[in-house]
Amino acid sequence: MRKQLSLLSLLGAGLALSGCAALGIGGSPGSNLDEFRVARNAPLVIPPDYSLTPPRAGTASLSPEGAQGQAIQALFGGPAPRPASETGLLEKAGADRAALGARSVAGSPDTAVVDKGALTQTILSAPAGDGQEASVQAP
Repeated sequence: MRKQLSLLSLLGAGLALSGCAALGIGGSPGSNLDEFRVARNAPLVIPPDYSLTPPRAGTASLSPEGAQGQAIQALFGGPAPRPASETGLLEKAGADRAALGARSVAGSPDTAVVDKGALTQTILSAPAGDGQEASVQAP
């Protein structure tokens, strides 16, 4: 019985492998390879010079801001001139009178950006609670 079982398993494995060869999966070694399908990679090319010169030994180094400015100048060609409509809008909005640190203090709780009114200020400054002891007082 044991010999018949091993013979059947051996026969099944041989049948499975021959089925793979019939489908083109197995086959003889190298039958699916085509050496003419292999493409060569293009050679490496040195990129063009973007007028960023490497530092020279013994000379003063650029500051990081200078190097960044030089890179931006090389990539984008400097700042573009603003149209007259944009310049006029900025002048009317008072862009020249804006505080330098305005963005850093805009989110501060001490900054009154908009006049919210007394009732809104009272609601916003109310202590946090779970809603079980809520009360309303009309002025």
